[in-house]
Amino acid sequence: MNIKHLKYALEVQKTGSINKAAENLYIDQPNLSRAIKELETDLNITIFERSSKGIIVTADGERLLQYSRIILKELDEMEEMFKEKKTNKQNFSISVPRAAYISYAFANFTNNISKDNPAEIFYNETNSSHTLDNVLSSDYNLGILRFAEKYNTHFKETFIEKNLESRLVTEFSYVLIMSKDSPLAKLDRISFDDLANYIEITHADPFVPSLPLSKIKKEELPDNIDKRIFVFERGSQLDILSTNKNTYMWVSPISEVTLSQYGLIERKCFENTKIYKDVLVYRKNYNLTDLDRMFIEELYKSVNEYIK
Repeated sequence: MNIKHLKYALEVQKTGSINKAAENLYIDQPNLSRAIKELETDLNITIFERSSKGIIVTADGERLLQYSRIILKELDEMEEMFKEKKTNKQNFSISVPRAAYISYAFANFTNNISKDNPAEIFYNETNSSHTLDNVLSSDYNLGILRFAEKYNTHFKETFIEKNLESRLVTEFSYVLIMSKDSPLAKLDRISFDDLANYIEITHADPFVPSLPLSKIKKEELPDNIDKRIFVFERGSQLDILSTNKNTYMWVSPISEVTLSQYGLIERKCFENTKIYKDVLVYRKNYNLTDLDRMFIEELYKSVNEYIK
């Protein structure tokens, strides 16, 4: 098996086209087709099938390409390690939902980074779809996926299909945060109807494997709210909430320190009974490092402190 052929196959998957992949790789299309055929013959599998919609990856091809990303990434890391003689470099990477308790855990975790050795630490806040892609592509070693409890089966099936280890981090119901000066904050009890005249701040970019986005959005973004500001960065969300008393946001629990810093208050909606799960995932062939274990320890400490 030729390692270069694995790179070719990944480029074909990325572009969805033999011609486009050949163009990007600066090789002739017949030579690329021949290389893919040789790889399929060597492994006795079919990697790609042609259809009216273009190139489609087979189930065997999906598994091969997943391993190919890991192999090529490790080869690149090995080459860099020995070329630069940085054998003691500390590496940590995680892709997570936008959640305060996770960022608190990460902040505490950074105290474990040794000052004596080089380090590359990556912390990416995004949605579950991107997190899943990040972990499967080996761009990130760890991921935390957030989803409603009712979709537990969909995600469990995906973990099995994609060869991912998974462990529950926590379960919780969303709470509301708003300015202390918001009229909502003065209500004894908050209902869904009470929110209708206010502006929701949200980063709603939901994802559930094998279900259409339109269906998920319908459930995550109910029709009774017609004023939303979509903000995908938590700092800006908090700034808006503290500045505009007519805004609110659904979040996992936040510390009193952060609430006080931004002049916010946390309240429950008595009608909200939906349960969400945060689940840690990583590839089955990935061995957790000491740094990984240190982060996970801080993560569960943060759960115990902030998720009631």
